This record gives sequence, structure tokens and C-alpha cells, in this order.
Amino acid sequence: MKKTLPLSLLALALALPALQGCVPAVVATGAAVGVMSIHDRRSTGTQTDDETTEWRAAGRVPDHIKAASRINFTSYNRRLLITGEVPNAEAKATVVAEARKLEGVREIYDELTIGAKATLVNRSNDSFIDSKVKARLVDSNQISANHIKVVTESGATYLMGLVNEREAKVAVAVARTTAGVRKVINLLEVLSDEDIRRLDEQALGARKAPPNSQAPVETR
Repeated sequence: MKKTLPLSLLALALALPALQGCVPAVVATGAAVGVMSIHDRRSTGTQTDDETTEWRAAGRVPDHIKAASRINFTSYNRRLLITGEVPNAEAKATVVAEARKLEGVREIYDELTIGAKATLVNRSNDSFIDSKVKARLVDSNQISANHIKVVTESGATYLMGLVNEREAKVAVAVARTTAGVRKVINLLEVLSDEDIRRLDEQALGARKAPPNSQAPVETR
């Protein structure tokens, strides 16, 4: 019988990094980074570019806006999602305009809201929603959670990733039925099954299972 971790334990395990605050990715062990990279459908170069885009975008926010705002940049496959809160329309326009100056960004999704910065309670709740969505993706056994980037802001859950049509439907269905999710914003890039297979083979070094990977059975 197949054994799986209870959803609550998966959620807790996935929530811990977010609840502990922002920890630089470089502190992860080489083994962990390697596993995540292998299971990522983006090339290593694109993953690096996405990480670079995030900190470059943050660095372009003027100090006076940064002090009065809470802004998050999430880049996936050179598509940049901007979320958080800014004090006024002028600050919002400035942040987006600066982001548009970044090289290599294919598309920008401006999801900034105008208003007071989210409270610690709200941010912790959003982090917990992220963890629940990821845990339920794992629990579904239909899609790898490593192929989906989950970002929640004020109960609105954004989905990014490279998936086929079936995986996209599963991810959206999981997110929209997760407790606490107010709405789902689908930013997934849907590719053909053939393209997804090609990306998976490239990510795994084109290592395929032998034609008959099951052990033979003899009746005596």
C-alpha cells in the first residue's frame, strides 16, 4: 500500500521556510539545489536569469518608495510578477516603469495594490496558503509541485510554471479548492505534451527508463 505524508504535515514542512523569514537561497545545500534544478523545466541559465531579475528589480525601487511599501518580485521563465502594496498611484507607476527597463524580461504582470502594507498576520496567512497549495499538489499525485510556482497575496493565489494542459487544469483545480484561497490568477504557460516531454528529458539529461522497466514474473 502506498504511504503518503498527511496533508497537514506536508503543509507544515513547506511552510517553515516562509514563516522563518527571507533566507537567501545560497544557504541551501548543494544537494538540495541540485535536486530542485533537475526537476525544474527551466534551463539552469533561465533559473539564474530569473533569480537575477528579481534582485535587480528590487534594486531599482527608489528608497523613498521602498520605505513606504511592501513589494515582491517573482520571475519565472523571464516573466515578472510584481505584487504587494504601495502608498499611491505615482509609486506604483514608478515601480512598474523601472521594472520595464530590465533586460531579458518577456512580460510583466503588475499586480501591485495601493494601500497600507500588509500586516504580519496577513503575510503569515498567505505563506500558509502557499504551503497548503503546494502540499495538495504533492498529495494529488498528478503533478510535480516543482513545476508550479505559487505566490499568494491577500488570499489571491498566483500560479506560474511550464505545464501541459492536463497539469494546468490540475493545478488550478487544486488551488481554487484550497481553504483560504480567495481567487486564483492563472499565469501558467501551457505547452504541448511533446514540448513538455522534451523539457523533462532535457532536465533529466535525456535519461529514459528502459523499454521494459518491470521485472519479469515466472509462474512455477
